[in-house]
Amino acid sequence: MNHADTRTDEGQDIREQLDRTNALLQRVLAEVSKTPSTHAIFVDAGYVYAAAGLLVTGTEDRRSFDLDAEGLIEAFIDKARTIFADSRLLRVYWYDGARRRIHTVEQQSIAELPDVKVRLGNLNANNQQKGVDSLIRTDLESLARHRAISDAALVGGDEDLVSAVEAAQGYGARVHLWGIEAGEGRNQAEPLLWEVDSQRTFDLDFCRPYVNRRSVTMYDDDSPAPAREDVRFVGAQIAAGWLSTRGREALADLLPGHPYLPGSVDQDLLVEAERLLQHSLRGHAHLRRALRDGFWQHLQAQF
Repeated sequence: MNHADTRTDEGQDIREQLDRTNALLQRVLAEVSKTPSTHAIFVDAGYVYAAAGLLVTGTEDRRSFDLDAEGLIEAFIDKARTIFADSRLLRVYWYDGARRRIHTVEQQSIAELPDVKVRLGNLNANNQQKGVDSLIRTDLESLARHRAISDAALVGGDEDLVSAVEAAQGYGARVHLWGIEAGEGRNQAEPLLWEVDSQRTFDLDFCRPYVNRRSVTMYDDDSPAPAREDVRFVGAQIAAGWLSTRGREALADLLPGHPYLPGSVDQDLLVEAERLLQHSLRGHAHLRRALRDGFWQHLQAQF
């Protein structure tokens, strides 16, 4: 065989390899075109409670209102169906805080909803969420890296979420920031607004059906005020329940502030004491001091 024949055979082999490669690429592209886009919704529950509560009821305090989480989640899903018309929902991720990461009754009911995954961070003694942003980053980055989602709707406002957005975008996912209207100023960090691919804000009319102010329990102040020792005993009783629920780690966080209590803890103490005593302690400064004394006395006896 001469050199010309050899070159002809080599050229034929190259053409056949190219044809096989092109055929393979066409099959891959055909499969990709049949695969629907997928989106997921990531909800920072702490942000939603604070922003929606403030917008509808004028307060961020969860104890002052009820949030219809199931209805709100369904509204988010419906909105996503409209925005991502050619995409299917993977699931909704609901991020919240809980003592020792143990589900509350409300969180359990949310976790039982179809297509919803509840992720729990921790709550410190001041009822502040810890670890939620890192959970969001882990899920968002992992789903983007494995091409499980093409779009992510992120409901939140914390600047710490910027790294989660950057990580997901680095793997090709588009991240869309959803927020709740702020009465004044902004409730979402500017660096987060700058980083995302699109923004959307839900107004009062959207949020109002899902937030309801709780009725205030009224007590008969015409009845005799409880004795100081009775109030002190109730304070110790509440402290025992507080310690069993939150644990010694939370107690260690609380002790350095003695004799003062964080505002959220003090408010919970007052509300629970009034419930047990069936009498308002508002306007009775000496009884409220006795309540705190009993609370602290029981806690300090544990060390």
